[in-house]
Amino acid sequence: MEMAEAFRRQAEACRRLESPMYAVLVGRVADDIAAGGLSREVLAGHEDDPGPSALALRMMGSVHRLVLSRRAGELAAYYPSVGGSWEPEGGWAAFRALLAEQPQAVREWLDRAPQTNEVGRSGALMGGLLRIGEEHAHPLRLFEMGSSGGLNLRVDRYAYTDDAGGVFGDPDSPVRLEGAWQGRPLRAWPELQIVERVGCDVNPVDVTQAEGRLTLTAYVWPDQTARLERLRGALQVAARVGAEVRRTDAVSFVRSLELADKTITVLWHSVMWQYLSREDQAAVSARIEELGSAATAEHPFAHLMLEPLRRTPEAVHSFLVALRLWPGGERRILGEGAAHGIPTIWE
Repeated sequence: MEMAEAFRRQAEACRRLESPMYAVLVGRVADDIAAGGLSREVLAGHEDDPGPSALALRMMGSVHRLVLSRRAGELAAYYPSVGGSWEPEGGWAAFRALLAEQPQAVREWLDRAPQTNEVGRSGALMGGLLRIGEEHAHPLRLFEMGSSGGLNLRVDRYAYTDDAGGVFGDPDSPVRLEGAWQGRPLRAWPELQIVERVGCDVNPVDVTQAEGRLTLTAYVWPDQTARLERLRGALQVAARVGAEVRRTDAVSFVRSLELADKTITVLWHSVMWQYLSREDQAAVSARIEELGSAATAEHPFAHLMLEPLRRTPEAVHSFLVALRLWPGGERRILGEGAAHGIPTIWE
């Protein structure tokens, strides 16, 4: 895909996902690329990057990290994430000035995949765990592919509200996902216990370090203050609730996974499947089938996901919460979520 067109598509996606700031800013970069301006010079060498690599978000994340580090000069005045106020004309002028003054600093993160670790997606996972709890009552072992900083491995330590005013999870948590759930009411699971929290990522983020916290914050869109507040709360939770994130690929991670008696082993992922090659998808799927075949009532296995899926071959993609639970293994659509996780509408 031609680079300017890829940026235009991302600008439209930002508009749909309620980031008017990035909708304008990414769109202006697209126009600048088409005109052969500074943006094209900074992005030189990335002309053939595929669409799923999200080059526009790589660039925006790199610039945002400069803003958060107080290294972006006048641009900070237009970023709500640091107390600024977005204004299109002045903001674009300051953005272009940064490209002119610090092109190499912007380029530094262009080869890095965005690491959003979107905490809002925990709503889909937590709700999925409650649905599993309707059939099994064992403690949970939670394993996640594409964990980034592992924030979603702490799902039980966040608070969730539904459209009936119910509160689930930890009511005293600094993370409160208001309006997380709609549709079918979910039943609380007071005895829910997660006894193991393990994830994997080819480039894990250490949320106990300042650099890791900066990385995750930089990829949150600056005008979406609710997402920023969720992230900051989740970082507080992570400081006191441990989770292991292994530096390994998804195939190796899943192949190392084994079931354990009197526990429910849950393999989970959210909006990461598209980043695996077809060969890796096939290898992971094959191992999932092996684990499912080995599952019993004493050591069940669940594959839970929030991914852009089709309900039927003819349908458009939507963010579906899907579950396969063994013994049995039939795929069930539990509900429909959103790109950033809120709300999930349960079926």
